Amino acid sequence: MRILAIGDINGRPGRRMVETHLPRLILEHRIDFSLANVENAADGFGITPDLTEQLLAHGLDCLTSGNHIYDKQEIIDYLAAQPRLLRPENYPTGAAGSGVYVGATASGTPVAVVNLMGRIFMPPCDDPFRTADRVLDRLSGLARIIIVDMHAEATSEKYAMGYHLTGRVSAVVGTHTHVQTADETILAGGTAYISDLGMTGPYDSVIGIEKSLALKKFLTGMPVRFSVARRDPRLCGVVIEVDDATGKARRIERIQVRPDAADEAGQDDAQSV
Repeated sequence: MRILAIGDINGRPGRRMVETHLPRLILEHRIDFSLANVENAADGFGITPDLTEQLLAHGLDCLTSGNHIYDKQEIIDYLAAQPRLLRPENYPTGAAGSGVYVGATASGTPVAVVNLMGRIFMPPCDDPFRTADRVLDRLSGLARIIIVDMHAEATSEKYAMGYHLTGRVSAVVGTHTHVQTADETILAGGTAYISDLGMTGPYDSVIGIEKSLALKKFLTGMPVRFSVARRDPRLCGVVIEVDDATGKARRIERIQVRPDAADEAGQDDAQSV
């Protein structure tokens, strides 16, 4: 089985990259199941019900998130009705939504996705390690193939989760920092790992934000209204090959897709509307 995991979709440039390139990636890499982190899909902060449905319609099977999941008020009630949009499972009891989804490929093979959030330099949340243990107990017998999105700031915390879960899940993929790392590997035990999938969005930016606005914030310390940048959009992520029978990862390949000149011109046109 082949799984495509896409890094944080940022604003309209990121959404357009998914719309344009996801169908081709699914065909070229013979993808059976795809997921993406979408917590920045709506203007860089949060996601809306309409954008969720659009991204699922493009061919994504599951959508994960992180600390920006509740930025758009209208998403709170919607989460209960859309099991394929996840929030971190280790949010406090009573938080809207769920952090676990069990789906299936077109051939009927069960696939589970677990969304966790780190605690270092992040908003308060419950222990992601013990939460992961409890989730795996619940998933026993339901799915051999399990993908974990570890949404965290600290690389050390992401690595720790990888080693904590190695041999028990198919992959641990990091999100949140918007910078694709070059440490993709198969951990001992058969778990694919990467510290950060990278951003799917505009790279002529400061992690997706217009450079001038980010610089103003750093230089003055004054409040600045951020907006998503436009140029050099890319789609980043990994393709993971997993043994259907055991759930162990065999291979992980880092990908980064850039548009051709015509695509990028269209991107600028779309941004100006």
